[in-house]
Amino acid sequence: MFATPDEAEHAFYEALRQADLTRLMQVWADDEEIVCVHPSGMRLTGYAAVYSSWQQILADGPLMIYPMHPVAMTTLLSAVHVLIEQVTLAGADAGKTVNFHTSNVFHKSPTGWRMVLHHVSNAPADARMFDLQDIPDTLH
Repeated sequence: MFATPDEAEHAFYEALRQADLTRLMQVWADDEEIVCVHPSGMRLTGYAAVYSSWQQILADGPLMIYPMHPVAMTTLLSAVHVLIEQVTLAGADAGKTVNFHTSNVFHKSPTGWRMVLHHVSNAPADARMFDLQDIPDTLH
């Protein structure tokens, strides 16, 4: 379905900005081992739990989420993207932005790259200012 993990990630964020649940779930692997952790939320495992959580979230409308400062590590069958999500709030706080540390993991299957993990946690307001160019070549 997605030729590269970057293409899958782009489709994921576009679907969030359009509140398109069907398109969003096409990015996810159809697997009971997928995992999603929303900010300050519980770990959700399995397609049904992940679907239900996004259904509730997107019921309130589009999410203005913009991925920033991505660091990608790709192997033959897996890719890990670590980034900062900058979210523009709606409602009473309209226009205010908040940042989240995010990890997206993709696996390559015979049908293409699909998301298997999306983990988001709160980040400092100045997270986007961090210089992510000084990342060591060796990961521990």
